[in-house]
Amino acid sequence: MKLNQKRRAKKRLPKRTRQPLMVPQRPNHVWSADFVSDALYAGTRFRAFTVIDDFNREAIAIEIDTSLTAKRLIRVFERLGLTRGLPDVLRVDNGPEFLSGEFVSWAEAAGMMIRYIQPGQPNQNAYIERFNRTYREEVLNLYLFESLTEVRETTYWWIIDYNEQRPHDALGDLTPAEYMEQNAETSTLQLST
Repeated sequence: MKLNQKRRAKKRLPKRTRQPLMVPQRPNHVWSADFVSDALYAGTRFRAFTVIDDFNREAIAIEIDTSLTAKRLIRVFERLGLTRGLPDVLRVDNGPEFLSGEFVSWAEAAGMMIRYIQPGQPNQNAYIERFNRTYREEVLNLYLFESLTEVRETTYWWIIDYNEQRPHDALGDLTPAEYMEQNAETSTLQLST
């Protein structure tokens, strides 16, 4: 009956060292990235890939789709690289998209170091976790979306409001755009019109 099937071994992650969560001294030095999941009104699941700059807590990008693979993440970062450059360090969790050989080799070739947090320690990536909570409370939990287009449009306008209108306690009651203007000589952030 061939009941003796070989067991598939669990893939072990390399040991991750704890690193303090520090505020970078300049823009584009450290970015944080993570995923948020939700569902449309009809029940279709979708994911949002969120990226922020730790320097001024600016929402850099939110990519929304039903499937976000490592190739898609590479496209997002390539697009960001053209508009504002890539970070020196990308802080992420141990998700399969970030562990993908394709993504890791692309990041290495692009000169972007990936800093993984320890498994089960989301507080080591606190800036993006806090941002994701705000995004969930103010967009995803607030509306019943019927299509991905609605989610993308609402998110687009929310990002503008978040970056340009909303003061942050951690930034001395400045918006991310104002903080960038005051504290970075080589600001790449441009206000929308």
